[in-house]
Amino acid sequence: MTALLVLEDGRIFRGEAYGATGTGLGEAVFTTGMTGYQETLTDPSYHRQIVVQTAPQIGNTGWNDEDDESAGIQVAGYVVRDPSRSPSNWRATGSLGDALVAQGIVGVSGVDTRALVRHLRERGAMRAGVFSGDDLAADADLVERVRQSPPMEGADLYGAVTTREPYVVAAQGTARFRVAALDVGIKANTPRMLAARGIETHVLPASTTIEEIEALNPDGFFLSNGPGDPATADGPVELTQQVLERRIPLFGICFGNQILGRALGRETFKLRYGHRGINIPVIEHATGRVAITSQNHGFAVAGEAGERFDTPFGPGRITHTCPNDGCVEGLELVDAPAFSVQYHPEAAAGPHDAADLFDRFAELMSGGGRHRLAGGGS
Repeated sequence: MTALLVLEDGRIFRGEAYGATGTGLGEAVFTTGMTGYQETLTDPSYHRQIVVQTAPQIGNTGWNDEDDESAGIQVAGYVVRDPSRSPSNWRATGSLGDALVAQGIVGVSGVDTRALVRHLRERGAMRAGVFSGDDLAADADLVERVRQSPPMEGADLYGAVTTREPYVVAAQGTARFRVAALDVGIKANTPRMLAARGIETHVLPASTTIEEIEALNPDGFFLSNGPGDPATADGPVELTQQVLERRIPLFGICFGNQILGRALGRETFKLRYGHRGINIPVIEHATGRVAITSQNHGFAVAGEAGERFDTPFGPGRITHTCPNDGCVEGLELVDAPAFSVQYHPEAAAGPHDAADLFDRFAELMSGGGRHRLAGGGS
Protein backbone atom coordinates (compact mmCIF):
# COMPACT_ATOMS: atom_id res chain seq x y z
CA MET A 1 0.00 0.00 0.00
CA THR A 2 1.36 3.40 -0.99
CA ALA A 3 2.20 5.96 1.68
CA LEU A 4 3.53 9.50 1.34
CA LEU A 5 5.65 11.80 3.44
CA VAL A 6 4.70 15.34 2.42
CA LEU A 7 6.83 18.32 3.48
CA GLU A 8 5.59 21.89 3.75
CA ASP A 9 8.04 23.08 1.07
CA GLY A 10 6.31 20.80 -1.42
CA ARG A 11 8.82 17.93 -1.44
CA ILE A 12 7.13 14.51 -1.41
CA PHE A 13 8.72 11.16 -0.57
CA ARG A 14 6.87 8.04 -1.68
CA GLY A 15 7.01 4.69 0.04
CA GLU A 16 4.88 1.96 1.53
CA ALA A 17 2.50 2.07 4.48
CA TYR A 18 4.12 0.97 7.73
CA GLY A 19 2.11 0.69 10.92
CA ALA A 20 -1.36 2.19 10.97
CA THR A 21 -2.92 3.85 7.94
CA GLY A 22 -4.41 7.33 7.88
CA THR A 23 -2.85 10.73 8.56
CA GLY A 24 -0.12 11.94 10.89
CA LEU A 25 0.73 15.65 11.05
CA GLY A 26 3.71 17.14 12.86
CA GLU A 27 7.24 18.44 12.46
CA ALA A 28 9.62 16.28 10.41
CA VAL A 29 12.88 15.68 12.30
CA PHE A 30 15.64 13.08 12.05
CA THR A 31 17.47 11.12 14.70
CA THR A 32 20.87 9.50 14.18
CA GLY A 33 20.61 6.76 16.82
CA MET A 34 21.28 3.25 15.53
CA THR A 35 19.69 1.69 18.62
CA GLY A 36 16.96 2.59 21.09
CA TYR A 37 14.07 3.11 18.67
CA GLN A 38 11.51 1.99 21.30
CA GLU A 39 12.80 4.60 23.74
CA THR A 40 12.74 7.21 20.96
CA LEU A 41 9.16 6.46 19.97
CA THR A 42 7.90 6.61 23.56
CA ASP A 43 9.89 9.71 24.59
CA PRO A 44 7.38 12.52 25.36
CA SER A 45 9.89 15.04 23.97
CA TYR A 46 8.97 13.73 20.50
CA HIS A 47 5.29 14.58 20.93
CA ARG A 48 3.83 15.94 17.64
CA GLN A 49 6.96 15.16 15.65
CA ILE A 50 7.37 12.88 12.64
CA VAL A 51 10.59 11.02 13.33
CA VAL A 52 12.90 9.94 10.53
CA GLN A 53 15.42 7.22 11.42
CA THR A 54 18.78 7.64 9.70
CA ALA A 55 19.78 4.05 10.52
CA PRO A 56 18.76 2.03 7.43
CA GLN A 57 17.21 -0.97 9.17
CA ILE A 58 14.81 -0.55 12.08
CA GLY A 59 12.87 -3.09 14.12
CA ASN A 60 15.43 -5.89 14.38
CA THR A 61 14.89 -6.38 18.13
CA GLY A 62 11.12 -6.04 17.98
CA TRP A 63 9.08 -4.46 20.78
CA ASN A 64 9.06 -5.38 24.46
CA ASP A 65 7.10 -4.57 27.61
CA GLU A 66 9.98 -3.02 29.56
CA ASP A 67 11.65 -0.22 27.58
CA ASP A 68 8.83 2.33 27.12
CA GLU A 69 9.72 5.79 28.39
CA SER A 70 6.06 6.75 28.84
CA ALA A 71 2.57 5.27 28.66
CA GLY A 72 2.72 4.87 24.89
CA ILE A 73 4.17 5.98 21.57
CA GLN A 74 4.39 9.77 21.41
CA VAL A 75 5.41 10.55 17.82
CA ALA A 76 2.99 11.91 15.23
CA GLY A 77 4.45 9.72 12.47
CA TYR A 78 7.38 7.44 11.70
CA VAL A 79 9.63 7.18 8.64
CA VAL A 80 12.10 4.34 8.05
CA ARG A 81 13.98 2.88 5.12
CA ASP A 82 13.96 -0.87 5.72
CA PRO A 83 11.77 -2.27 8.50
CA SER A 84 12.83 -5.66 9.79
CA ARG A 85 10.65 -8.47 8.45
CA SER A 86 11.39 -10.81 11.33
CA PRO A 87 12.38 -9.34 14.72
CA SER A 88 14.64 -11.45 16.91
CA ASN A 89 15.39 -10.76 20.56
CA TRP A 90 14.79 -12.76 23.71
CA ARG A 91 13.01 -9.80 25.33
CA ALA A 92 10.67 -9.11 22.42
CA THR A 93 6.93 -9.54 22.93
CA GLY A 94 5.97 -8.42 19.43
CA SER A 95 7.15 -6.51 16.38
CA LEU A 96 7.64 -2.78 15.95
CA GLY A 97 5.12 -2.74 13.11
CA ASP A 98 2.49 -4.38 15.30
CA ALA A 99 3.10 -1.79 18.04
CA LEU A 100 2.62 1.05 15.54
CA VAL A 101 -0.65 -0.49 14.35
CA ALA A 102 -1.93 -1.12 17.87
CA GLN A 103 -1.27 2.48 18.91
CA GLY A 104 -2.51 4.09 15.71
CA ILE A 105 0.82 5.54 14.58
CA VAL A 106 0.96 6.21 10.83
CA GLY A 107 4.29 5.39 9.21
CA VAL A 108 5.99 5.05 5.87
CA SER A 109 8.79 2.68 4.88
CA GLY A 110 10.93 2.25 1.77
CA VAL A 111 11.85 5.93 1.78
CA ASP A 112 15.29 7.13 0.66
CA THR A 113 16.10 8.40 4.15
CA ARG A 114 19.57 9.61 3.12
CA ALA A 115 18.04 12.00 0.60
CA LEU A 116 15.37 12.99 3.11
CA VAL A 117 17.88 13.77 5.86
CA ARG A 118 20.03 15.81 3.47
CA HIS A 119 16.93 17.79 2.56
CA LEU A 120 16.07 18.47 6.22
CA ARG A 121 19.67 19.45 7.01
CA GLU A 122 19.66 21.96 4.15
CA ARG A 123 16.13 23.31 4.63
CA GLY A 124 15.65 22.71 8.36
CA ALA A 125 13.02 20.79 10.33
CA MET A 126 9.60 21.65 8.96
CA ARG A 127 5.93 20.80 9.08
CA ALA A 128 5.07 17.51 7.43
CA GLY A 129 2.41 14.86 7.06
CA VAL A 130 2.34 11.10 6.61
CA PHE A 131 -0.62 9.92 4.55
CA SER A 132 -1.81 6.45 3.54
CA GLY A 133 -4.95 4.45 2.80
CA ASP A 134 -8.16 6.40 2.34
CA ASP A 135 -6.42 9.63 3.37
CA LEU A 136 -4.35 9.80 0.19
CA ALA A 137 -5.31 12.65 -2.13
CA ALA A 138 -3.83 14.84 -4.84
CA ASP A 139 -0.31 16.00 -4.05
CA ALA A 140 -1.28 19.68 -4.02
CA ASP A 141 -4.13 19.01 -1.59
CA LEU A 142 -1.82 17.13 0.81
CA VAL A 143 0.78 19.89 0.69
CA GLU A 144 -1.91 22.40 1.57
CA ARG A 145 -3.07 20.25 4.51
CA VAL A 146 0.49 20.25 5.84
CA ARG A 147 0.81 24.01 5.43
CA GLN A 148 -2.41 24.53 7.39
CA SER A 149 -1.11 22.52 10.35
CA PRO A 150 0.40 24.39 13.34
CA PRO A 151 4.18 24.99 13.39
CA MET A 152 6.43 23.83 16.23
CA GLU A 153 7.55 27.40 16.97
CA GLY A 154 5.05 28.72 19.51
CA ALA A 155 3.69 25.22 20.22
CA ASP A 156 2.51 24.73 23.81
CA LEU A 157 2.77 20.95 24.19
CA TYR A 158 4.02 20.05 27.66
CA GLY A 159 0.48 20.11 29.06
CA ALA A 160 -0.47 17.28 26.68
CA VAL A 161 2.14 14.90 28.10
CA THR A 162 2.30 15.77 31.81
CA THR A 163 0.92 13.40 34.41
CA ARG A 164 -2.66 14.16 35.48
CA GLU A 165 -2.07 13.00 39.05
CA PRO A 166 1.03 13.00 41.26
CA TYR A 167 2.77 9.69 41.83
CA VAL A 168 5.80 8.50 43.79
CA VAL A 169 8.75 6.39 42.69
CA ALA A 170 10.35 4.95 45.81
CA ALA A 171 14.07 5.01 46.48
CA GLN A 172 16.03 1.79 46.24
CA GLY A 173 17.06 0.85 49.75
CA THR A 174 17.11 3.58 52.38
CA ALA A 175 15.73 6.91 51.17
CA ARG A 176 18.37 9.61 51.46
CA PHE A 177 16.48 12.48 49.81
CA ARG A 178 13.03 13.47 48.61
CA VAL A 179 12.77 15.22 45.22
CA ALA A 180 9.83 17.07 43.68
CA ALA A 181 10.00 16.40 39.93
CA LEU A 182 7.99 18.67 37.65
CA ASP A 183 6.68 16.52 34.82
CA VAL A 184 6.70 18.49 31.57
CA GLY A 185 7.38 15.27 29.66
CA ILE A 186 9.47 13.13 32.01
CA LYS A 187 10.98 9.85 30.80
CA ALA A 188 10.47 6.72 32.89
CA ASN A 189 14.20 6.12 33.27
CA THR A 190 14.74 9.40 35.13
CA PRO A 191 13.01 8.37 38.40
CA ARG A 192 14.80 5.02 38.10
CA MET A 193 18.18 6.79 37.94
CA LEU A 194 17.23 8.88 40.96
CA ALA A 195 15.91 5.83 42.85
CA ALA A 196 19.24 4.04 42.34
CA ARG A 197 20.86 6.87 44.31
CA GLY A 198 18.49 6.61 47.24
CA ILE A 199 16.19 9.38 46.05
CA GLU A 200 12.42 9.23 46.52
CA THR A 201 10.85 11.01 43.56
CA HIS A 202 7.44 12.72 43.66
CA VAL A 203 6.44 13.21 40.02
CA LEU A 204 4.10 16.20 39.80
CA PRO A 205 1.81 17.70 37.13
CA ALA A 206 3.05 20.75 35.22
CA SER A 207 0.36 22.86 36.93
CA THR A 208 1.81 22.25 40.42
CA THR A 209 2.06 25.35 42.64
CA ILE A 210 4.88 26.43 44.93
CA GLU A 211 2.62 25.78 47.91
CA GLU A 212 2.25 22.16 46.81
CA ILE A 213 6.01 21.91 46.39
CA GLU A 214 6.62 23.28 49.87
CA ALA A 215 4.05 20.89 51.34
CA LEU A 216 6.27 18.01 50.22
CA ASN A 217 9.20 19.47 52.15
CA PRO A 218 11.60 18.39 49.37
CA ASP A 219 15.37 18.22 49.44
CA GLY A 220 15.51 19.03 45.75
CA PHE A 221 13.53 20.05 42.68
CA PHE A 222 13.88 18.40 39.26
CA LEU A 223 12.86 19.89 35.90
CA SER A 224 12.24 17.21 33.29
CA ASN A 225 12.59 16.99 29.54
CA GLY A 226 9.54 17.68 27.39
CA PRO A 227 8.17 18.82 24.02
CA GLY A 228 7.32 22.13 22.41
CA ASP A 229 8.56 25.70 22.45
CA PRO A 230 10.01 26.78 25.83
CA ALA A 231 8.76 30.31 25.12
CA THR A 232 5.26 29.02 25.95
CA ALA A 233 6.22 27.55 29.35
CA ASP A 234 5.38 30.60 31.47
CA GLY A 235 3.88 28.54 34.31
CA PRO A 236 6.90 26.26 34.81
CA VAL A 237 9.22 29.26 34.45
CA GLU A 238 7.41 31.15 37.21
CA LEU A 239 7.43 28.07 39.45
CA THR A 240 11.17 27.65 38.83
CA GLN A 241 11.79 31.24 39.87
CA GLN A 242 9.86 30.62 43.09
CA VAL A 243 11.95 27.49 43.74
CA LEU A 244 15.14 29.48 43.16
CA GLU A 245 13.99 32.18 45.57
CA ARG A 246 13.69 29.48 48.25
CA ARG A 247 17.13 28.07 47.33
CA ILE A 248 15.84 24.54 46.93
CA PRO A 249 18.56 22.60 45.07
CA LEU A 250 17.55 22.32 41.42
CA PHE A 251 18.56 20.08 38.53
CA GLY A 252 17.06 20.29 35.04
CA ILE A 253 17.54 18.40 31.79
CA CYS A 254 16.59 19.18 28.17
CA PHE A 255 13.34 21.21 28.28
CA GLY A 256 14.21 21.76 31.95
CA ASN A 257 17.45 23.43 30.86
CA GLN A 258 15.46 25.81 28.70
CA ILE A 259 12.99 26.51 31.53
CA LEU A 260 15.85 27.30 33.90
CA GLY A 261 17.43 29.49 31.24
CA ARG A 262 14.22 31.49 30.89
CA ALA A 263 13.88 31.72 34.68
CA LEU A 264 17.35 33.26 34.76
CA GLY A 265 16.43 35.81 32.11
CA ARG A 266 17.93 34.11 29.04
CA GLU A 267 16.24 34.00 25.65
CA THR A 268 15.48 30.77 23.78
CA PHE A 269 15.37 30.19 20.04
CA LYS A 270 14.57 27.48 17.49
CA LEU A 271 17.45 25.54 15.97
CA ARG A 272 17.58 24.87 12.25
CA TYR A 273 17.18 21.11 12.55
CA GLY A 274 17.97 20.45 16.20
CA HIS A 275 20.05 17.81 17.96
CA ARG A 276 18.60 14.31 17.93
CA GLY A 277 20.69 11.21 18.39
CA ILE A 278 22.95 9.33 20.80
CA ASN A 279 26.38 10.44 19.59
CA ILE A 280 26.48 14.20 20.18
CA PRO A 281 29.63 15.62 21.85
CA VAL A 282 29.43 18.15 24.70
CA ILE A 283 32.31 20.08 26.27
CA GLU A 284 32.30 20.88 29.99
CA HIS A 285 34.28 24.12 30.13
CA ALA A 286 35.45 23.90 33.75
CA THR A 287 37.27 20.61 33.14
CA GLY A 288 37.67 20.34 29.37
CA ARG A 289 35.96 16.96 29.57
CA VAL A 290 34.06 15.83 26.48
CA ALA A 291 31.03 13.58 26.94
CA ILE A 292 29.17 11.75 24.17
CA THR A 293 25.50 12.37 24.87
CA SER A 294 21.96 11.51 23.90
CA GLN A 295 19.93 14.53 22.81
CA ASN A 296 16.49 15.41 21.52
CA HIS A 297 15.77 19.12 21.23
CA GLY A 298 14.79 21.63 18.59
CA PHE A 299 15.16 24.73 20.76
CA ALA A 300 18.13 26.13 22.66
CA VAL A 301 19.13 28.74 25.22
CA ALA A 302 20.96 31.78 23.87
CA GLY A 303 24.55 32.16 25.07
CA GLU A 304 28.25 31.64 24.42
CA ALA A 305 30.78 29.15 25.77
CA GLY A 306 31.89 30.12 29.28
CA GLU A 307 29.72 33.26 29.33
CA ARG A 308 28.91 34.74 32.74
CA PHE A 309 25.73 36.75 33.15
CA ASP A 310 23.66 38.47 35.82
CA THR A 311 20.39 36.97 37.07
CA PRO A 312 17.89 37.90 39.80
CA PHE A 313 19.43 35.05 41.83
CA GLY A 314 23.09 36.00 41.52
CA PRO A 315 25.64 35.39 38.77
CA GLY A 316 25.11 32.59 36.29
CA ARG A 317 27.30 31.00 33.65
CA ILE A 318 27.21 28.79 30.59
CA THR A 319 28.90 25.56 31.67
CA HIS A 320 28.63 23.29 28.61
CA THR A 321 28.45 23.76 24.85
CA CYS A 322 28.32 21.53 21.78
CA PRO A 323 31.51 21.74 19.68
CA ASN A 324 29.54 20.96 16.52
CA ASP A 325 27.67 24.26 16.49
CA GLY A 326 28.37 26.14 19.76
CA CYS A 327 24.88 25.42 21.12
CA VAL A 328 24.44 25.96 24.87
CA GLU A 329 24.38 22.57 26.62
CA GLY A 330 24.46 23.55 30.30
CA LEU A 331 23.83 26.36 32.81
CA GLU A 332 24.42 26.96 36.49
CA LEU A 333 24.10 29.58 39.18
CA VAL A 334 27.47 30.43 40.68
CA ASP A 335 26.33 31.11 44.26
CA ALA A 336 23.06 29.16 44.42
CA PRO A 337 22.25 25.41 44.17
CA ALA A 338 20.94 25.17 40.62
CA PHE A 339 22.26 23.64 37.40
CA SER A 340 20.94 22.08 34.20
CA VAL A 341 22.03 20.39 31.01
CA GLN A 342 20.48 20.27 27.57
CA TYR A 343 21.20 16.59 27.00
CA HIS A 344 19.91 13.33 28.55
CA PRO A 345 22.11 11.86 31.31
CA GLU A 346 19.42 9.22 31.94
CA ALA A 347 19.63 8.00 28.32
CA ALA A 348 18.53 4.48 27.51
CA ALA A 349 19.88 2.73 25.47
CA GLY A 350 22.83 5.03 26.18
CA PRO A 351 25.37 6.52 26.11
CA HIS A 352 26.06 6.80 29.83
CA ASP A 353 28.95 9.30 29.89
CA ALA A 354 26.86 11.85 31.78
CA ALA A 355 25.10 9.59 34.31
CA ASP A 356 27.24 11.07 37.09
CA LEU A 357 25.18 14.27 36.90
CA PHE A 358 22.63 12.50 39.09
CA ASP A 359 25.41 12.00 41.65
CA ARG A 360 26.16 15.71 41.43
CA PHE A 361 22.49 16.44 42.16
CA ALA A 362 22.65 14.18 45.21
CA GLU A 363 25.80 15.97 46.39
CA LEU A 364 24.07 19.32 45.87
CA MET A 365 21.20 18.20 48.07
CA SER A 366 23.59 16.81 50.66
CA GLY A 367 25.52 20.05 50.92
CA GLY A 368 22.89 22.64 50.13
CA GLY A 369 19.51 21.00 50.73
CA ARG A 370 17.17 22.72 53.16
CA HIS A 371 15.88 19.49 54.67
CA ARG A 372 17.04 15.92 55.13
CA LEU A 373 14.77 12.90 55.52
CA ALA A 374 14.89 11.69 59.09
CA GLY A 375 15.70 8.00 59.19
CA GLY A 376 14.96 7.64 55.45
CA GLY A 377 11.20 7.87 55.91
CA SER A 378 8.67 9.78 53.91
